[in-house]
Amino acid sequence: MSDALQLILEDTDGTQLETSCTRFAVIWQGKEVWIQTAGNGQLLIGVDVEEGDAEYANLLLRPLATNLVSLQLEMEPAEVGDEDDDHVHGPDCNH
Repeated sequence: MSDALQLILEDTDGTQLETSCTRFAVIWQGKEVWIQTAGNGQLLIGVDVEEGDAEYANLLLRPLATNLVSLQLEMEPAEVGDEDDDHVHGPDCNH
């Protein structure tokens, strides 16, 4: 099985360009979102982790799987602020 991805790129005027590659990225919200094969026909969509990044997410898609999507998240806890330490969350606090 080949690691090559067949791409069709389309301009706003409808002009299409076909090409292939092993990996490509889309710049979204200032980050490079990479799409590549992950072996066994799986497709990996993820953001490259840079030094100092607090979180990242990868999405692994498996072929012919109707409900098998693996999502990997790594999150750091939010910093606890000094604001209103005695606040109790309730239905009217809008948090």
